[in-house]
Amino acid sequence: MMSLQFSFIIPVYNRPDEVDELLSSFIDLEGNIPFEIVIVEDGSSIDCKHIIKKYDQGLEISYYAKPNSGPGDSRNYGMQKAKGNYFIILDSDCLLPSHYLETVHSYLSSRYVDCFGGPDAAHASFTSLQKAINFAMTSFITTGGIRGGKSSDDKFQPRSFNMGISKQAFFDSKGFGLIHPGEDPDLSIRLHNLGYQTVLIKEAFVFHKRRISWKKFYQQVHKFGLVRPILNKWHPKTKRLTYWFPTVFSVGLIISTMLFLLNFKLFLFLYLAYLVIAFILACIQTRSLSVAVQSILAIFIQFFGYGYGFLKSTIAIDLLNKDPKEHFPKLFFKNGK
Repeated sequence: MMSLQFSFIIPVYNRPDEVDELLSSFIDLEGNIPFEIVIVEDGSSIDCKHIIKKYDQGLEISYYAKPNSGPGDSRNYGMQKAKGNYFIILDSDCLLPSHYLETVHSYLSSRYVDCFGGPDAAHASFTSLQKAINFAMTSFITTGGIRGGKSSDDKFQPRSFNMGISKQAFFDSKGFGLIHPGEDPDLSIRLHNLGYQTVLIKEAFVFHKRRISWKKFYQQVHKFGLVRPILNKWHPKTKRLTYWFPTVFSVGLIISTMLFLLNFKLFLFLYLAYLVIAFILACIQTRSLSVAVQSILAIFIQFFGYGYGFLKSTIAIDLLNKDPKEHFPKLFFKNGK
């Protein structure tokens, strides 16, 4: 196995405070494993140069500024500039637990793979809203573990807030595409098609802060729903019936509510039972009644936002045969390679 030389790739857009918190977490990494940090300023009007200066004595940091072309193209830019042979990609709104790099290094040293992903978690300092959204996005009862919440790591599709890829796999795959969101599963699928293995390293989690409000959360999951039929069209073998679950859940809830008004109560009671289970799990995981209550709202927003986006995109892409880039131009960046 090759000697591992790690480069962390971090695109940033108008988030100097986040970069400050993230770089601070690098200081406490255990294991004395050498690494560099590559920060790519993606057309920001509020840059983080002054933040970099705080850490350039204790950390090896390379800083690049470029016109805005989206996070995927910015990651590609950073990987092209990086010195290492194994790239770890992070979002700027993440924090690293102290064991992170040691965990990654240990795993790759014993079971080398060219691409890995890790889960996200909520730090104790996060707000109740952030913790509730984290539960909705990561719980097995809501997403089925696709973000790393299950133990099976076969053919895991890494998410780009916490993803590793070898230099060779990056060059062979040509990196991320211009769709956003959805650039990370697209890359994972293309890597599989090239014969590369992708796995989940469950212990290599990050604290994912998610600078978000309820409105932004809806917009985010709605875009996730819009993107999935496009990925299914590009990669037909990846289609799954489970992608329909949020749509079925949302339509079923509307129908169940109407039936309840006609005195058919069973179906709505089944929904109530599901939400009670989710509430109990959220209470146990977060140890907070307030977060558990907000988690139920987050689940509704997640399912309705994703479900509506998925249905709308499926009709446009599959039934009306619309061109994704022309019909959903806001899902694509135009300035990258």
